[in-house]
Formats: sequence, C-alpha cells, structure tokens
Amino acid sequence: MNYISIGDIAQSFQLRRHNVQLQRHLQQLSEELTSGVKADLAEAVSGDFKVLAGIDRSLQNLAPYHTATTEAAQITASLQESFAVIQDMATQLAPGLLGVATSSDPALVDTLASDARQKFRAAVSTLNTQVGDRYLLSGAATDQKPLAGSQDILDALSLAVAGQVTASGVQAAVAAWFDAPAGGGGYLDTVYGGSASTLAPFALGEGDSALLDVTAADAPVRDMLEGLALGALLAEGVLSGFPAERTALATSAGESLFAANGQMAALRARIGTVEAHIDTAATRNAAEKSALEVARAGIVAADPYDTASALEAVQTQLETLYSLTARLSRLSLADFLR
Repeated sequence: MNYISIGDIAQSFQLRRHNVQLQRHLQQLSEELTSGVKADLAEAVSGDFKVLAGIDRSLQNLAPYHTATTEAAQITASLQESFAVIQDMATQLAPGLLGVATSSDPALVDTLASDARQKFRAAVSTLNTQVGDRYLLSGAATDQKPLAGSQDILDALSLAVAGQVTASGVQAAVAAWFDAPAGGGGYLDTVYGGSASTLAPFALGEGDSALLDVTAADAPVRDMLEGLALGALLAEGVLSGFPAERTALATSAGESLFAANGQMAALRARIGTVEAHIDTAATRNAAEKSALEVARAGIVAADPYDTASALEAVQTQLETLYSLTARLSRLSLADFLR
C-alpha cells in the first residue's frame, strides 16, 4: 500500500488556507444574517442581473411619482381647507345681511358691515395661503402672491363706486370691476398678481397626470370676494347718509354671498375629483412599489433560518480546525518513538 504524505510546512500552509476560507465564509454569513441580504448577488441571480436591474429601475422611477402625489395631495387638501374657511364665513354672515331688510336699525347695518369687512380681510389672507413657499392660487406664478392686500382692494373698489348714491348703482359698479376682463382695469389688472396660466399637471404615474387649474382669478373666487366686498364697503362709508340704500346694499351682499357659496361648493367638488384621482394614483403606486420590493427581496434576501444553520455549521468546522491544529502542534518525534 502506498502512502502519500506532506511536509510540516505544507501542512501548516494548508491549515492556514482552510482557516482563511472558513473565516471569510463566517464573515459573509454573519453579514447576511444581520443585513438580511445575500452577500454574493451574482450567485443569487446566477450571473443574470437583467431581472434585478429591471426591478431596481422600476423602483427608481416610482420615487418621483411618490413625491408628486404627496405634493399634489397636500396642495389639494390645503385648497379644500382654505375654501371651507371662506364658505363658513359666508354662511355665518349672509343670514344677518339678509335679515336687515326687516329692520330699520342703522346700527345693525353698521355692525354687520364691520363684520363683513373683518371677514373680507380674513378671506383675502386665506386666499394668499402658501404651502412650501408656493402660493396655491397664483397659477403658474407660484412665487407671486395671488391677491393684493385687502385694504388695497377696498380702496380700489371705493374709487370704482365713487359718485354712486344707490345700492343698485354700487352693486353694478362692484360687479363690473370684479368681472372686467384683463385690460379692463378691474380685478384682474389691479389686484390679481398670479399668472393667467395654470399649474403644470402633476405627473402621478406612467402616462397619468392630474391637472389642478384653480386660481384666484376663477369666477367662484371672485364672486365670493364680491359678496364680502359689498358688505365691507358699507364699513368704508359707502352710501353714507342714505340709510335705506345702505340697508338695500346689505341685503344685496347677503344674496350675493348665498349665490357665491353654491358656486364655491361646485368648485370644491371639482377639486374633490382631482383629490380622488391623486389618492387612487398614490394607492396604485404604493401597491406597485410593495410588489416590486417583495419580488426583489425574493431574489436578494437571505433566508434567516438557512443562514443561521450555515453559520452554525461553519462555526463547528472552525472549532474542529482549531482543535486539529492544536493537536498537530503538540506532535513530536519523542512522542512518536515512545
């Protein structure tokens, strides 16, 4: 029988090589167990990275859509909240203004006029709301305030109604000022600071977008401001000395607010459809992202049970190697000759 043996130095190098291999394997398994990801992705995909690269590309493409849907949802929610505040103010004010028709008390008209002026100022401030340094109702010019100051608007209206001595004359002048087209010297030219162009559509997904074309130049917004302004002008001294006409103008303001409230509700409903579209797109994107992440995990994730079992096996092999090395290191010629 032939025996093949190796020298001591060769045996020492062989033991060291086994030790390095086991140490490297132990470190790899430890990383996989703690990270949950396979250390050797090339082995995990059998050298074919096309599927994994496709999943990673799809996940990267979804990231900006998530940002867009989040931003769009925030803007639509802020618009709904702003318009709800203005609607609540109109709902509170309109009945009182209509009720002055049955009262001959000028003090009541003055009180309601003062309240209308406060609510007009609050409405203008609400329409100038910003989200993330972007004005919501300025169209494409998001860096521009959509409306001038409330007092600037009232001053412009006071000039427009100067010389009017009847409620119908004041109402007609105010309506003409608010409804004047661009270039007509009215609302769009003197107080609206936004753009005639609307915001660019929000990209919500591949081939999917949402258009939010609401600005402070829209008719429902102008009509609401018109109704509030009619009451506020009474507090500015319009028709002073004509108590009956002041009462008639207060009544007209209440009627205008009721009509504008309905238009504002329709505008909010239109925004609501955009909100629903955005929510649907966000849900779809989230589901797609979850599916892709599950698929990716199925490729690169390290099974914790298998990894732990392999780690235990390597530890056992390493301990055996150490024991064998220690035993071999104690061998000597004297022990062999005994």
